[in-house]
Amino acid sequence: MTDTTAAPASASDLTTPALALTIAGSEATGGAGAQADLRTFQELGAFGMIALTCIVSFDPKNNWNHRFVPVEASVIADQLEAILTDYAGALKTTKLGMMGSPATIETVATALKTQEWENVVLDPVLICKGQEPGHALDTDEALKAQLLPLATFTTPNHFEAEQLSGISISSLEDLKEAARRIHDASGVTVLAKGGIRLEGPDAVDVFYDGTTLEVLSSPKVGEHAVSGAGCSLAAAVTAELAKGATELDAAHRAKEFVTAGIRQRVAGQTPFDVLWQGGLRA
Repeated sequence: MTDTTAAPASASDLTTPALALTIAGSEATGGAGAQADLRTFQELGAFGMIALTCIVSFDPKNNWNHRFVPVEASVIADQLEAILTDYAGALKTTKLGMMGSPATIETVATALKTQEWENVVLDPVLICKGQEPGHALDTDEALKAQLLPLATFTTPNHFEAEQLSGISISSLEDLKEAARRIHDASGVTVLAKGGIRLEGPDAVDVFYDGTTLEVLSSPKVGEHAVSGAGCSLAAAVTAELAKGATELDAAHRAKEFVTAGIRQRVAGQTPFDVLWQGGLRA
């Protein structure tokens, strides 16, 4: 009788998933931040890890406003030391989400400079609603001065694109010009998100890498923005880049991923719905 028992796999037969790191905050209800990032990585076939920068929890007793607690800079540095040492030489792609303070930004920038990166995707969270205005402004300036120069790709939303480009955005042509200006000033590839905020039947985003300018468009889903869309878009770009996709292909896949997730939105008691990262499976 022929033995049909399969031989155990050798090390050379095994495959390793792409690695992706997110440096971001925790959002306790699961709609955004690290929770959304890690689910996105998993859905798109990347192995994810997280260095937490802050903890955000909505306050149901105060109109669901943000409660913001920063993680100590030394704890952030310890997390990054462990991750970068463990995956030295293999981890080449990271996403930067909410930082929350100049001290956090300096810590993260210092850690990033200890190795070479192929992809640094910056989701430029310029305003944290749980901070005092002066502190938020300091954080914004530190992000633009210390993290944007390290990025290879950035995904500003409507407000962030206005801040980074210095122009008001009320049309698709404005969004295109903003993407051009952000790229020209920073050298990074830009996916500027118009989303639901620009008039018209479609949610539009603009990709610009200095050579190719392309509008990514899909029919709007619902009449209101959903929480987690921005985090998930940047995380999807990150996962696709980690797997070896081109920047434009990563942008297209991320747009598809987020649109599907918005269709499968999750409702709770907050005044906004959240995106489900499993939308492509539904």
